[in-house]
Amino acid sequence: MATPRDQIIMAIQETADMRGTEVGVLTDETVLLESGLDSLGFAILVARLEEEFGYDPFVMMDEPVYPSTLGEFVAIYQRFAPQ
Repeated sequence: MATPRDQIIMAIQETADMRGTEVGVLTDETVLLESGLDSLGFAILVARLEEEFGYDPFVMMDEPVYPSTLGEFVAIYQRFAPQ
């Protein structure tokens, strides 16, 4: 079974393919703005992940946080995952 991190990486790659962009090797240190997705791509990604996981952590936050790396992005999803 794929981990949430694996699911997020697959969703990033599929979103990039759909948008006609290419992502390189994704690590926790990958800067999201350099991943190949633009702002529309990230909106699509977050909507896709909401469908897959059943929650959007960015609307659950008291104060908005904008992750700069893939590791931070994954950590947000893990932090707000339903228990």
